[in-house]
Amino acid sequence: MGGMPGVVATRTDWVRQAVQPKAAVYTDALPPYNELDIVYAHKVIDHAEKHVEAEVHTNGLENFWSLLKRTIHGTYISIEPFHLFRCLDEQAFRFNNREMNDPREVRPGRRLGVREAPDPLGTNRKGAIV
Repeated sequence: MGGMPGVVATRTDWVRQAVQPKAAVYTDALPPYNELDIVYAHKVIDHAEKHVEAEVHTNGLENFWSLLKRTIHGTYISIEPFHLFRCLDEQAFRFNNREMNDPREVRPGRRLGVREAPDPLGTNRKGAIV
């Protein structure tokens, strides 16, 4: 791997650092990924031939990157490199919890309750999330 601590030299070096041996790894047909066969249950999808074969596809990852790019350009406008890990963590959390419907499930460690909302107009609305 690279000469600087914490700097990853190649994509496969990153995979080796982040993924446990014998784990299932699905990639596209980029040739450097071929060496992953030695350590991982590596399956390849060649996008020149097809996009899905049984459970092997990269659609989830492509969806994540698409959402991340839209968030960076639309919400954050730009991100300084030293804040990038925070944005990635937030988007990974949002992506992994996107199926949840109850807002209390999405905020672990924070206790939410229902209380009466302030009523400046006297309409007596109830049920605000706090």
